[in-house]
Amino acid sequence: MKKQARRRNKAEVHTPVRRVLLDFITVLAGSAIVALVFNTFLLPNQIASGGVSGISTLFVTLFGFEPAFTQWAFNIPLFVAGILLLGGSLRGSILYGSKTLAGTLFLPFIVYVTRDVPPATTDPLLAAIVGGVGVGVGLGFVFRSNSSTGGTDLAAQIINKYAGLSLGACVFVIDGLVVVSSAFIFGLEFALYALIALFTTGKTIDIVQVGFGYSKMVIIISKYEEEVKQGLLTKVDRGVTKLAGFGGYTNHDQPVLMCVVGRNEVTKLKQLVQTIDPHAFVIVSDTSEVLGEGFKAK
Repeated sequence: MKKQARRRNKAEVHTPVRRVLLDFITVLAGSAIVALVFNTFLLPNQIASGGVSGISTLFVTLFGFEPAFTQWAFNIPLFVAGILLLGGSLRGSILYGSKTLAGTLFLPFIVYVTRDVPPATTDPLLAAIVGGVGVGVGLGFVFRSNSSTGGTDLAAQIINKYAGLSLGACVFVIDGLVVVSSAFIFGLEFALYALIALFTTGKTIDIVQVGFGYSKMVIIISKYEEEVKQGLLTKVDRGVTKLAGFGGYTNHDQPVLMCVVGRNEVTKLKQLVQTIDPHAFVIVSDTSEVLGEGFKAK
């Protein structure tokens, strides 16, 4: 583990300065988007969609605390706890830790600076949808820079390490407690709005990170794999990977062809395979991101 940490730190030293600066700018920009959306959509409409920002929304109503101060009060101790308890995750990665600290401090700062910006809407449903998208865009930028805004993300990592729960389950429990609390404070209807915002945020983060360019991965098992392979290479104009397979029923070697195509090419591929071998076994599945020649640049 120590050798891995040293190799990781050594690699970070050689990270291009331009890339590091771009990552920090992206983290700050994403944090600013989340903060502005929080002040203009979520907070005015009492939508506590999980995380430290959701907790700060609850504390405004319960105690009258300034949201930015609440967020600092949670984020800073959690960051320190993360350094002490998650040494391999934060201390072991200087860049990740410093970018996370930047997001942890900057997001509440923008929340405080923009606290007097008027609400963009007073419709809770509209606020939940647009606010969820906005938070998802901001967090997506932060995550693309291999960083975090701290808060409950770090709390989830700590629980994951010491309680044995999966990271996804930890995040779900923490966000779920915030949403359930909002049902008692603001009412069930506003808790449902918070769930809509939380769901929208998750989907938007996925889109920001992998884009809209969903492709299809096709697995083909055919007695005429050579003819199918040549057809894919020449008529569909896509690369093919030939995998070694073994029939569980026939107990014979059976090569398997794997090909990735765009959504608009699936019909052409199926028609080609059907023409060559009507009895071919074809599996078509979604793949959210493909890097390489003919697809997305690395």
